[in-house]
Amino acid sequence: MRVLGIDPGLTRCGVGVVDVEPDRTARLVDVVVLRSPADLDTPRRLARIADGLEAILEEHRPQAVALERVFARSDVSTIMGTAQISGVAMLIAARRALPVALHTPSEVKAAITGYGRADKKQVGAMVARILGLEAVPKPADAADALALAICHAWRTGGAAGAAIQDAPAQAEASSLTPAQRAWLAAERSAAVSGAARRLKE
Repeated sequence: MRVLGIDPGLTRCGVGVVDVEPDRTARLVDVVVLRSPADLDTPRRLARIADGLEAILEEHRPQAVALERVFARSDVSTIMGTAQISGVAMLIAARRALPVALHTPSEVKAAITGYGRADKKQVGAMVARILGLEAVPKPADAADALALAICHAWRTGGAAGAAIQDAPAQAEASSLTPAQRAWLAAERSAAVSGAARRLKE
């Protein structure tokens, strides 16, 4: 399963592409940080990022796109830039009939590290470990984009997710990383809670 992860931003937009195999291993395909200078007007900045995204999609042909979900911050200009790039990315993906998923930062952190409040350093270190890289991708936007792509593959039941859910408990315990085991436990706990709520309704 090939996933394109996007950490949206108007000044810096992290883009990472990974291949995730049925045995849950992930391989780096490409990672880049697209940039637009602040001295350009907003339409031209959006066009510059859009051109970069188009080129990466054309080159790597992913099967899905994962984006960080926009959430409220104190800096309104940051929210606007993030939302604008997210809209551009979703439009480009839709024109290629690619499924798009939005993941919150806490979802990504939990999937990658097993802890929803992990810091960027921890996320970057786990991304490097999962992908077998000698160094953490820099800047943080690059590592975040790769984390999004890995998170999406593990959470959606594609390749890795299906294999995790179907594996017997003993095999599961021996073959999964600590982060994957923590993520799976959280997913199952959420599913049980959801089922219990539905029974009460």
